[in-house]
Amino acid sequence: MYILISMLLWSTALASPLTERAAKPVYWLLAGDSTTAPGGGWGDAFISTTLSNGATGHNYGHSGATTASFRAGGDWTKVIKDIGSYKSSYDVYTTIQFGHNDQKETSGVTLDQYKANLLKFAQEVTNAGGQPILVTPLTRRNFQSNGKVAENLATQRTITIDVAQSNNIKWIDLNIVSQNYVNAIGKTASSTYNLASNDWTHLNTWGGVVFSRIVSDLLVEKYPSSFEAYTKANATLSALIKAGKPA
Repeated sequence: MYILISMLLWSTALASPLTERAAKPVYWLLAGDSTTAPGGGWGDAFISTTLSNGATGHNYGHSGATTASFRAGGDWTKVIKDIGSYKSSYDVYTTIQFGHNDQKETSGVTLDQYKANLLKFAQEVTNAGGQPILVTPLTRRNFQSNGKVAENLATQRTITIDVAQSNNIKWIDLNIVSQNYVNAIGKTASSTYNLASNDWTHLNTWGGVVFSRIVSDLLVEKYPSSFEAYTKANATLSALIKAGKPA
């Protein structure tokens, strides 16, 4: 009996450090159009301002990208290659956010193709050893005469959510939360996030910080066990956003 108890205590003592060593930080791969990309999107600020405890990543967002051109141009190949490179040392997550360019008549991407392309991206991330997160497209900030932004990405939002829910894929609703936020603060305050004075789609540096905080807060709120330990909180900014006040 003494020997059995000793062996149990010894195995228990080993379990804790082994479990700790098994925990891996998060590596983020960001796939998307210009509203994710450097120089106009939320992606760079997400990596530089919201990550902690060894989490890091790379922003592959590409200006003008559709779910078709992102693959055809070779960006998607780089994402999949990076999953293979980093999965042994990190839990690799890939955000997938498209819609702004897919919806244009000149894109050559039908709604059915948009849906199929999102699903294929997610499946390929999983097959490569990563975990996909579908992100509904960041709202445009085009205000109408009624003082509210035009909901001109509602179809793409619905499709993204449907793909995620129908296939058990992680997702966050950036579209509705960003839309609600800019509606709450109004046109004048929203204009301070514009990349250029009349650019109501892309983000300047501070806009990237604000909207990447929305992305980060949504991820932590919905999937705390995966992301909370590897996220740098900003209680002040998060509180302003949640209260619908200009940041």
